[in-house]
Amino acid sequence: MLDFKIPQIEDKTWVDKCFACAKSLSSEYTFGSVFVWKTPYRTQIARFKDFFICRWGKGEDISYSLPIGCGDFKEAVQEIIDDAKAKSIKPRIYGVTDEYRDMLSDCFPGKFSFKYDDGFNDYIYESVALAELSGKKYHGKRNHISNFKRTYPDWSYEEITEENIPECIELHTNWINNREDDDPDFSLEFEAVLTGFENYAALGLKGGLIRVGGKPVAYTFGEARNNECFVTHFEKAPSDINGAYTIINQEFAKRLLEDGYKYINREEDLGLEGLRKAKQSYHPAIWLKKEVAIYNE
Repeated sequence: MLDFKIPQIEDKTWVDKCFACAKSLSSEYTFGSVFVWKTPYRTQIARFKDFFICRWGKGEDISYSLPIGCGDFKEAVQEIIDDAKAKSIKPRIYGVTDEYRDMLSDCFPGKFSFKYDDGFNDYIYESVALAELSGKKYHGKRNHISNFKRTYPDWSYEEITEENIPECIELHTNWINNREDDDPDFSLEFEAVLTGFENYAALGLKGGLIRVGGKPVAYTFGEARNNECFVTHFEKAPSDINGAYTIINQEFAKRLLEDGYKYINREEDLGLEGLRKAKQSYHPAIWLKKEVAIYNE
């Protein structure tokens, strides 16, 4: 049986080895993502041989990750099925890309049905596109940045460090306080952000900060998925500073391009109209389809 536990920083080494075997650029396959959302999502992880397995939720509302690692994939999936059966719940595996859909279907012919929701697709961009914003399709983005630089000629960019993390937290706090809507998801996100900042170096996170007049107005951070893909986890800026989101996106992309990352995964839109419009406006190179696999006895 699988032995699930709450993820700890010490798990990063073995989890990273498992994620190195992943057959996808999915944003789920980063330890930082697993770790920072552990409390809001009620995350638990288990090690089965050379596989990483995750589950979220409680009671009947539990979903599993794919088993990620190297070895007998079918055996690892069977462990998930057995764990769900022991809890008297239907096995549901989240984040199934096309490659893993084929693997599940080959290993368990006719046993899995698949549910699709495009709100959980990942937006993956070419780093050079976000860094340069070349061509007609990015004309509006370039205008936003030009207007920002004219309005705030004293702007500056710097990397996030232990010294300026408190300022990033203050920026995010003000962002929440200035929202007109009182969405409980803001608190859950903030909890994840705080966990990330509290373990910033240990998680190997990388981020950037924009200042205007010495005051932080935008920040972003994330982590490497692998040597060619970086996953951006969080990005925040006040809504009343036009172009703040656009310039932090471009400036951070420039640094990631310099570091050799070919792709930037900016995660899902969760079906939120405003977020979807913003992500689509940057024209992803890959819209990574992900499904939920449901095991039928």
